[in-house]
Amino acid sequence: MSLKAKVVSSGWVIALRAGAALAAAVGVGRFVFTPILPLMQERAGVTAELGAALATSNYLGYMIGAIVMMAVPRWARSALALRISICVLVLSLMAMPATELPEAWIALRGLAGLASAIMFVVAASVIVHTIPKQSHHLVGWSYGGVGAGIAISGAVVLMIAQFGDWREAWFASGVLTAILGAFAWQLVQGEQSEHTSPAHTEPIHRPHRWFVPLVAAYFLEGVGYIIAGTFLVAAIASSASGGLGKLSWIVVGLAAIPSCLGWAWLSKKLAHPTLLTIALLLQAAGIGLAALDLGMAGAVLFGGTFMGITTLALDAGAHLQVPTAVAILSLVYAVGQTAGPILVAPLLSDGFHGPLLIAAVIVALAAVSTALIRIRFPAVHRPASESTFEPVTAETVGAGVNR
Repeated sequence: MSLKAKVVSSGWVIALRAGAALAAAVGVGRFVFTPILPLMQERAGVTAELGAALATSNYLGYMIGAIVMMAVPRWARSALALRISICVLVLSLMAMPATELPEAWIALRGLAGLASAIMFVVAASVIVHTIPKQSHHLVGWSYGGVGAGIAISGAVVLMIAQFGDWREAWFASGVLTAILGAFAWQLVQGEQSEHTSPAHTEPIHRPHRWFVPLVAAYFLEGVGYIIAGTFLVAAIASSASGGLGKLSWIVVGLAAIPSCLGWAWLSKKLAHPTLLTIALLLQAAGIGLAALDLGMAGAVLFGGTFMGITTLALDAGAHLQVPTAVAILSLVYAVGQTAGPILVAPLLSDGFHGPLLIAAVIVALAAVSTALIRIRFPAVHRPASESTFEPVTAETVGAGVNR
């Protein structure tokens, strides 16, 4: 096998293992609660308020995990941290059906959030530092693991709902996480070489003029998207018959799988602020459609945008050369996720449609903020040696500034 073939093969292995880690951490560990919530409401007497508390606990745990990874950055390349987190996540999911105490559920969801955050940061770090530049398209496939995890776990819960209850659903999600975790077990290798992007040739003057509204937009996105991500299925299930609600979550996952590749391809044609504005407006429309009982259309728009927004926002932050930009954005996103369910909790007694409309408005406000970033946004100078990018010309530089 030639050296080039070995590099490509290695890139695919890393991408698939990272995708499995992200599928376990986010697609299942974090979001399997969304299709299980209607089951728990029907058969365990879980109220909308308790559902919001469980969601908030999970996102608070995730925020704590993000802070821990910022405080101890070496854990981002630690095989031990990844493996302990996989075990903790699996056990926290499997322990959910062992009790009916709300306090225990809240603690377990918080623990799952903590483990998910560590797994996400480790996987993202490996993606950034070890996937070769000539295989950059594999990054999109890695982040597509989130959508795959959502789709697979949604399908599993849908099948279990036909003959079982919420207990079997939680146990099955733990088994699925264990399978994905086993595949991701060897993600961190001691002898992996690093492939970093070239440094910017010119410093960006006063980057905070764009970074501050980016932070504001990403915080608002965290608030709005998590409300939809938590209550979308329950909202559709409350207004539709049969398994349409659970099927909608599978649609979200299927739409998310290719979305990162699609948005990455579009980023070669349009500047990041422009794409962020478009993606946020589409997501706001999708959430609004779900609130108006057009759930399937909303599921497609939501699934096709939420991971793309994350990828674009983090890439834009890194491009602005603000120190620890990715860490700052990840933290404000986690804060937004924690605040979202708390914000709409008083409205949940009247159903899910009101909270979804509020989420749509919040995401639309995020689009307003990214629209401000478009004003004279510094062009992205792409290295001509990277075959996945267009060469930089005077025309493309000018277009990047003016979009």
